[in-house]
Amino acid sequence: MAAWSPRRGTSESGGSAGAACEGGLHHLPGKMGNAESSSYQNHLSRFLPEEQTDIDKVFETLSGVDGSAGVKNEKTTRKFVTLAKLKAYTQQALPEQMTVRLFNGMRSVNLPRKAAGPSEQIVKEQFVMFMSHLLKGLADEKSGIIMGMISETAGPVTGKQIQEFTEHLVTAAVHVLNYRKELKGWDLEKTQDVASGVKTLASQLLSELRSTGGESLVGAELQDATCDQSVIEDWVFRVPQISTFLSIVIRLGLLVLHSIPDEAKDLVNLVPKCKGVKGEGFVSLLDMPSIIYINSHLPMELQHKWRLLFSSRLHGESFSQLCGHIVNKGPCLLVLKDTDGYIFGGFASHSWEVKPQFQGDNRCFLFSIFPTLAMYLYTGYNDHYMYLNHGQQTMPNGLGMGGQHEYFGLWIDCDYGKGHSKAKSRCTTYNSPQLSAKEDFTLDAMEVWAVGEVPETEETKSKKSVLDADPETQALLEMTGKSRQSEGLRTPVEDDDN
Repeated sequence: MAAWSPRRGTSESGGSAGAACEGGLHHLPGKMGNAESSSYQNHLSRFLPEEQTDIDKVFETLSGVDGSAGVKNEKTTRKFVTLAKLKAYTQQALPEQMTVRLFNGMRSVNLPRKAAGPSEQIVKEQFVMFMSHLLKGLADEKSGIIMGMISETAGPVTGKQIQEFTEHLVTAAVHVLNYRKELKGWDLEKTQDVASGVKTLASQLLSELRSTGGESLVGAELQDATCDQSVIEDWVFRVPQISTFLSIVIRLGLLVLHSIPDEAKDLVNLVPKCKGVKGEGFVSLLDMPSIIYINSHLPMELQHKWRLLFSSRLHGESFSQLCGHIVNKGPCLLVLKDTDGYIFGGFASHSWEVKPQFQGDNRCFLFSIFPTLAMYLYTGYNDHYMYLNHGQQTMPNGLGMGGQHEYFGLWIDCDYGKGHSKAKSRCTTYNSPQLSAKEDFTLDAMEVWAVGEVPETEETKSKKSVLDADPETQALLEMTGKSRQSEGLRTPVEDDDN
């Protein structure tokens, strides 16, 4: 996701504002006034030459998608994009309501010489400035376009309209990722309902919306609220996922700048690779919007790959089975579902070890997925991040995260199937509320995902020959002309990517 500096008005995203204009787009069609030309050139200069060429090609395709030649003026043919052309171009790549919103965003770009109000024809200058605002712009520039995407009518928008826009945006992002085959091994048929995940993620993103007075807008207050552009600007500034999802929809929906490495960085770790899912019967407890959201909160170096370690429905409902599949397997995510349908879990930053002491570090967190999506980070109050114990007489036996013995933020008892989430009023370690429907819950299903690369455990080390660990002995054998008798006979260590 795009990195933001702490100070509003500066962005660390790509682009070269003020750079010399090169490439195909600097040849402007028709006549332009000095003010308009200067504004256009400023926006154009944000794009590198290869980016300008890519945008130019997409506009040429868009403007001629129905074979029309454009509108002739005094000296040249002026090409344009209409809603019908945009729909014909995107086809099934984007839901229709998002294609309409993109078009409304483009036509909200005002040009000095054009008549006031939105036009039904988008000229190249508008298209380029639209791209510049949303892909290279700061929060104030993005907010103006987003206002146009939220409502066709100029002026303030309602909370209900913002909610509809947010749900459409998340839906479109997941849809286009699936359509362009960018889900990296995830199968929407083997995850939870996307529509439900869209609503919970949209609600989470909207929880950051604040009125002009700074008050949180939730429930009925959100529906009835009237928000001007300053409210949207503040929201976009504090919620980077809005910019990321817009970038994904534009790049993959319009197939523009998606293949240029520096401009495709939003895609790199948005969705992790899915590994370790074998067999037809597995359906994850997670939905795609929650996978994307949880992944964005993991340490950057762990976001590229998830590997299924344990599923109670595949490996059995047993605490010893759970421990056998997760111990010494590196950082991982626990996902639980109780018999009331609540889904929640935690991120363990270190390999689990069976011992009667707390472990882990302040990168650990708890989360809820359903009925609400939320993250709960460490408070600094204590270091009770992770706990796993088994077979002890004097210490609690089970798996826990946060809180304290007998009062964990998340606890799975060694008597598998029983657990608790105690937080009156909040978990001291993570400031999390009660995650389960009932304080003492019954487990319906559980799965564990390793994140990042597979650590070199004692198991993988044991599969190596002694000679692998002693290169001097290996070299001595080779010098004397003797072969390694074990070469070719050993079982190779399985590559996780194969």
